[in-house]
Amino acid sequence: MFDSLSERLSRALADIRGRGRITEENVGDSLREVKRALIDADVALAVITPFLDKVRQRAPGAEVARSLKPGEVFVRIVHEELAAVLGAADGAAGLELRARPPVVILLAGLQGAGKTTTAGKLAAWLKRERRSDVLMVSVDVHRPAAMEQLVQVGTSVGAKVLDPRPQDPPELIAADALAEARRRGADVLIVDTAGRTHIDGEMMAEVSRVHAALEDPAEVLFVVDAMAGQDAVEAARAFGAALPLTGAILTKADGDARGGAALSVRQVTGVPIRFLGTGEKLDLLEPFHPERMASRILGMGDVLSLVEKVEREVDQADAERVARRMQDGSLDLRDFRDQLRQMLDLGGLAGLMAHLPGQLTGGMKLPAQGLPDDRALKRQIAIIDSMTPRERRKPDLIDGSRRRRIAAGSGTEVVDVSRLVKQFERMRKMMRKAGKGGMGKLLRGGQAKPKGRPKR
Repeated sequence: MFDSLSERLSRALADIRGRGRITEENVGDSLREVKRALIDADVALAVITPFLDKVRQRAPGAEVARSLKPGEVFVRIVHEELAAVLGAADGAAGLELRARPPVVILLAGLQGAGKTTTAGKLAAWLKRERRSDVLMVSVDVHRPAAMEQLVQVGTSVGAKVLDPRPQDPPELIAADALAEARRRGADVLIVDTAGRTHIDGEMMAEVSRVHAALEDPAEVLFVVDAMAGQDAVEAARAFGAALPLTGAILTKADGDARGGAALSVRQVTGVPIRFLGTGEKLDLLEPFHPERMASRILGMGDVLSLVEKVEREVDQADAERVARRMQDGSLDLRDFRDQLRQMLDLGGLAGLMAHLPGQLTGGMKLPAQGLPDDRALKRQIAIIDSMTPRERRKPDLIDGSRRRRIAAGSGTEVVDVSRLVKQFERMRKMMRKAGKGGMGKLLRGGQAKPKGRPKR
């Protein structure tokens, strides 16, 4: 989501980052570029102006003057103020669940923002991270298909879903759902409300009645499409005036949005961004950390979130098994396929690189530098799936006729199969070298270390 903004801000700060002396002139030049980058990212002017003013006030201060690397301190100031815009003072990410059960979570937002999918993601997160017993209900009587969708989504994540009558008023459905949640002893009740393609008085009145019927929900979350730009800001103002919002969830953060909504919604609503939806899959919802997001926007990476993601998604016992097979050179195509699937679960190469500092990735973008994107990884998995178990164990068996069969079975070309097999063989040879001669020998290109003293 922030790729374009991150690139622009990195360029704007690159010159001043290495400066040994900070002046009003070079600060002014950098901030002008920062302003252009924020405007192009569709950030609201009401957010940009105070942000730049705070950076400008702090930049010439004693903190910078005393530093041996004033340029680096200036970038740190920009990072801190950007984190403040994103809500660094809001406290821990996640949800407030310390209320008496059932804790009621009300989701509101425009049609198309992804409320129903987000309800399912939220239920999955609550079950996985908090071990909560979740009950869900839709009060969208305007679109019966929305109720059916919530039943399907909730069931797929193992949550209980009520199936109310569409002819009942939304506030009655909400009240009945609350009573049912109490009767069942549910930990959390998630209520998905109706949306419209535009803001209108009837919509706001309806969601206000639903809120009242739920007897002051613990969380009232505004679900906003990260790709909506300035429309998201206007919707945030309207919902903030109609409801006592407690937080926001940004959806479609994996898209090519310019990022302005994320930087604007927090300031406009005055409530923290609680979660980011980072993909279509129902497990792709992550708590929003302002400081980490500010680091990613400025090209500093977010290794901590990456570590947490790996710990959550990767089976440690399986990882240790693969590591041992890599060391003794016995890795086969089954292991390779498992690693490709694991990489996809972690967001693909693009998702992994987005969490790494710019200086480590060299500003690489996928697939421009020849690195495989998610589609290429899926093609490779399909090729391996089309092989027989024996071929996966012994890739040397794959001759011309087998390659044609594998290509036909996976919907790819023979050249794709050949490329995969060669790529795997190169990797396996490298692993064998590493296991026999150590990584030092591998990095020296396999050259043997000279014995004794060199001749003079």
